[in-house]
Amino acid sequence: MTDPLAPGATIGILGGGQLGRMLSVAASRLGFRCHVYEPGANPPAGDVAHAVTTAAYEDEAALRAFAAGVDVITYEFENIPTAALDLLETLRPIRPGRRALAVSQDRVAEKSFLNGLGLATAPWAPVDDAAGLAAALAAIGTPAILKTNRLGYDGKGQARILAPEDAPAALAAMAGQPAVLEGFVPFSAEVSVIAARGADGQVAAFDPGENVHQAGILRTTTVPARLSARQRTDAVLIAARILNALDYVGVLGVELFVTPQGLLVNEIAPRVHNSGHWTQQGCAVDQFEQHIRAVAGWPLGDGSRHSDVVMENLIGDDVHRVPDLARESGVAIHLYGKGAPRPGRKMGHINRVKPRA
Repeated sequence: MTDPLAPGATIGILGGGQLGRMLSVAASRLGFRCHVYEPGANPPAGDVAHAVTTAAYEDEAALRAFAAGVDVITYEFENIPTAALDLLETLRPIRPGRRALAVSQDRVAEKSFLNGLGLATAPWAPVDDAAGLAAALAAIGTPAILKTNRLGYDGKGQARILAPEDAPAALAAMAGQPAVLEGFVPFSAEVSVIAARGADGQVAAFDPGENVHQAGILRTTTVPARLSARQRTDAVLIAARILNALDYVGVLGVELFVTPQGLLVNEIAPRVHNSGHWTQQGCAVDQFEQHIRAVAGWPLGDGSRHSDVVMENLIGDDVHRVPDLARESGVAIHLYGKGAPRPGRKMGHINRVKPRA
């Protein structure tokens, strides 16, 4: 257990995107300041954070100065260079801890970790070259999907293999990077659980949300998800098992497939998550405040849902719909302060809210 931070303390955030922006807003409501570290100029979080450091993750002097000005460090994305973390963790606590990052940054490590906990995943095999892909396809079959072992998000770093003749092009798309082959599984829905674990080991989970993806990008999340009571319980228990195994502090996203054989874990994200944005209007304490509470050593809040919500991402030119959306009742608009829209770029999201059924 750690001493809770007092209001007025400063929380450092690695990454200045929209998640860092919304974390900063939540922190400010609790009386905290946020200092964002982001290599890119004019990040979305910079509009609302107390301070911004614009520097590369390889800049040791900037990292040291950043750490000196904060009380605890968290992050809004997984792919932070290891060397930067090696330095920062000698200077300030990092929450969630390094193990969560190590597991989530590497798909082989992630799937091995999940299977080691007794959690089911799609069939998978590591792939380093053409011979490895041939062996993996022989074991798993098609259709399947080849993914880079590291990096890759929103459909990037992935190639489908619908038939064996697709294999060479899929391997070429990996550009020589180590990869993982995953077999397709028949599922009725994709859901996710956003859950938190405090510094004292307390675990709290939000209701599972049902997700719809298009072109590899999350389009909508709906709560309540179409799950049985047993499935809801199983989803929350899976998230709790992962949180406890990682000795985690903060909010974690767990993506799941609903199959006739039960729930399969697709992947985990050691941060606040796009599919948890519905909590901003559906709960008294949303995922962003819950994360700030956890990393600050505060008790977790009550994340029970008081409303039904459909979260819809505004992607690319969707942002031009905002004037019309602003006229609709029950619609809450969240824009990220980004520049010009482009295909695949998340510009904001809306939450359509109705009284809980």
